[in-house]
Amino acid sequence: MKTVKLLLSLVVIIVIQCGDKHPTPQTEIFAKGADIGWLTQMEAYGLKFYDANGTQKDCLQLLKEKGINSIRLRAWVHPTDGWNNTKDVVAKARRAKALGMNVMIDFHYSDSWADPGKQPKPAAWVALSFDEMKTALHDYTKGVMDTLKLNNIIPEWVQIGNETNDGMLWEDGRASTHMGNFAELIKVGYSAVKVVSPSTKVIVHLSNGFDNGLFRWMFDGLKSNGVDYDIIGMSLYPSVSGWAALNNQCLANMNDMVQRYNKPVMIVEVGMRYDQPEACKAFLIDIISKTKSIAGGNGLGVFYWEPECYSNWQGYALGAFDNSGKATVALDGFLAK
Repeated sequence: MKTVKLLLSLVVIIVIQCGDKHPTPQTEIFAKGADIGWLTQMEAYGLKFYDANGTQKDCLQLLKEKGINSIRLRAWVHPTDGWNNTKDVVAKARRAKALGMNVMIDFHYSDSWADPGKQPKPAAWVALSFDEMKTALHDYTKGVMDTLKLNNIIPEWVQIGNETNDGMLWEDGRASTHMGNFAELIKVGYSAVKVVSPSTKVIVHLSNGFDNGLFRWMFDGLKSNGVDYDIIGMSLYPSVSGWAALNNQCLANMNDMVQRYNKPVMIVEVGMRYDQPEACKAFLIDIISKTKSIAGGNGLGVFYWEPECYSNWQGYALGAFDNSGKATVALDGFLAK
């Protein structure tokens, strides 16, 4: 009888302890990702994709067969041609989710490209006061999140801004002159995401993942302004000859970010020339290994930017498919353990 009572007590303790723990989210897996923002536009132009045997397949299926488990999609407010608007983003996200993939939404808060050299406001926001623009950002972000949720899509990650080295929504949100304003924009975006999906992780993303000075300056500034976020994101685009040194610098920066801010890190963009696939494969294997090596599992993943690009698509030369629509050996880097 004592033995039975002891066993029952142990069962109760185990149940209580397990009940206190949060369920393991899907994002516990290491993200091997691809940004495929151009995909629907490429398909509309009649471009097709093939496996190594020449069999035509859906591009997302081909990427999955190469080890890709996550998809990143840029979101533009009112693009003139419609690509990357909310409807287009939802269509691509539904396809990714149907294949069991994780989804990241990358809000540019622009009608077109936003990056370190340009952070233009959407045309509809240009005449707004700063307070009105904060409201517009909140409502737009929540609206996209609500639309995704209505389509049974909960993004694992959301970026508030794209490569915001000097903030976003210039000039009001330019960090070098208005760090407080930029901080307010991040806060508003964070709140809009979390009110729809508390489990979605919010990313602040800068380019040049090797540049520790840039990252310290930005994240010190956000910390001093009381900004909350979940993940530090970075881009890394090395040359064919210089990738090893750049990877080492990026690893040092990632470790510093984790230690200095107690935040995990993720490389949300990488790329290398399509005509150097062997070098790109070696680069990918190395940067994935380095990201996985970060203590405490705080290196969360690596995403390739637009690998599906044919070598001549939009003049972009850093894809990982050739002109016959087949993946190059570069993407085998995602198959490495």
